[in-house]
Amino acid sequence: MARINVNPTRMEMTRLKKQLKTATRGHKLLKDKLDELMKQFLEIVKENRQLRQEAEKSLETAYKSFIIARAVMSEEYMGEALMMPKQKVAVDVENKNIMSVNVPVFKFTTADTRSDIYPYGFAFTSGELDTAMESFSNAMEPLLKLAESEKSAQLLAQEIEKTRRRVNALENVLIPNYQETIKFISQKLEENDRATTTRLMKVKDMVLKKAIEEKRKRDDAV
Repeated sequence: MARINVNPTRMEMTRLKKQLKTATRGHKLLKDKLDELMKQFLEIVKENRQLRQEAEKSLETAYKSFIIARAVMSEEYMGEALMMPKQKVAVDVENKNIMSVNVPVFKFTTADTRSDIYPYGFAFTSGELDTAMESFSNAMEPLLKLAESEKSAQLLAQEIEKTRRRVNALENVLIPNYQETIKFISQKLEENDRATTTRLMKVKDMVLKKAIEEKRKRDDAV
């Protein structure tokens, strides 16, 4: 703790008490925000794990089928089959606000025709290639959601760290400094009050003593 360098006056103490009240209220609000950010972050991490498993499962199926398709098809037919994709994919990026953090929301749309995922005829291709293409298509949405989830988790983690630093600064530096300074000023004011009271009592004693002496002189003169 470090005491703030101010004049030990009642005006300064009143000002510091107001600042302490504001800092304490801000600390509570930031602590509540940090707790909610952590809650949202953990939910996204849980969702991220599920999306990753789903995407990896689809990709694993696609790669296995693709390897088999390459084994049973000639390289020439494989290249021609995949040269001109038919399916059109659109991704719109929007933002969602989570505790003052703008996180991305990916909206994935494709043509409704299921056959569009096969950019080839079926005469010279294998069923394994069909399975691979379908699995790749199925993996698209969870992969985009996974990207959305990971970016959201990254942005929330940054905000959590920033908020935690502010909470720690208030909790361990600013608020204790205010408290220590207010305590110091209060002690100084009490010392000044005691010193003033002592001086007044001495003055009172001197005035009283002088009044007694003057009365005694008047009495002696009579």
